[in-house]
Amino acid sequence: MAAASAAPAAAAGEPLLSVRDLEVVFGRRGQPGFTAVDQVSFDVAAGEVVGIVGESGSGKSVTSMAILGLLGRRGVRVSGRALYRGRDLLTMPEAERSRYRGAELAMVFQDPMSSLNPVVTVGTQVSEVLRAHQRISAADAKSEAIDLLQRCGIPDPARRFGEYPHQLSGGMRQRALIATALACKPRLLICDEPTTALDVTIQAQVLELLVELVSELGTAMIMITHDLGVVAGLCDRVNVMYAGRIVEQASCRELFAAPRHRYTEGLLASIPRLDGDRSAPLTPIPGTPRDVIAWSKACAFAPRCRHVTDACVTGDLALTELAEEHDVRCVNPAPAPGASAPSAPASGQPEEAS
Repeated sequence: MAAASAAPAAAAGEPLLSVRDLEVVFGRRGQPGFTAVDQVSFDVAAGEVVGIVGESGSGKSVTSMAILGLLGRRGVRVSGRALYRGRDLLTMPEAERSRYRGAELAMVFQDPMSSLNPVVTVGTQVSEVLRAHQRISAADAKSEAIDLLQRCGIPDPARRFGEYPHQLSGGMRQRALIATALACKPRLLICDEPTTALDVTIQAQVLELLVELVSELGTAMIMITHDLGVVAGLCDRVNVMYAGRIVEQASCRELFAAPRHRYTEGLLASIPRLDGDRSAPLTPIPGTPRDVIAWSKACAFAPRCRHVTDACVTGDLALTELAEEHDVRCVNPAPAPGASAPSAPASGQPEEAS
């Protein structure tokens, strides 16, 4: 039995994971620090699938690695709380936290080729997780690992057990990584863009596999991605991140039906739709993710926003509830469906993208 299984259960009605005011600052001695994650707060209920979506560099992966304690100690400052079943993962001793990782908390990384050890066979990497967290013999661990590989859709799992990562295709390596993550039936699975390096067909297979296994095990999942199609097909709730902060939180259905933050609105407008006019041009978001303002001074998205007003650049913005369980960090949000359009912006509207 896993050592972490002795952890106290969360009180009834409390989330499985509760992240509050998480902040991650990178810096070197004598130089100002860079805030990669800034006051991030969200909850994950047992059995729920929560999405974290945003452009590259928005802080999605750093958030997940900070929660699991996978960031280095030098040059990194992590603050806030990450309460898992009532215990703060950020302050508990590393020895105790390592007993949770792999047993109750697991992660599927973005690139399986760099995540898997290239000089250790795939089967050994799956079975060592079982032996590290369960009282199980080497023979039983091998048998269970082969069964896991088979359940994850790897053909001829007994032979693949003895092969090295470079002998497997990209899709099979990702499946082996999923098998490793799910070996001890974790309560919470974090998937960091698990389909990025795969072709469309394999992406669909991997996502279908994740849905089946998570549903079968009753595991909660955090899906980190920049692909809104993945979010629409998997998630119950969505957190949209920009420049290190969450700018919109809502249920998946509500977010796609009525995006309120101008960044979310821009993300959806830049995606081609099968049910739309195919001759109509896409509407890209102007500028680049580097065009930001410090959150302490203004809305970081203001330099790229077509609807910027004077109020957008006059101070720190709080996450405000616009509707039931729909929070937005914006002083000039998109109108709700059926509402009249807002008046023209007061000033500073950036030029349209060429």
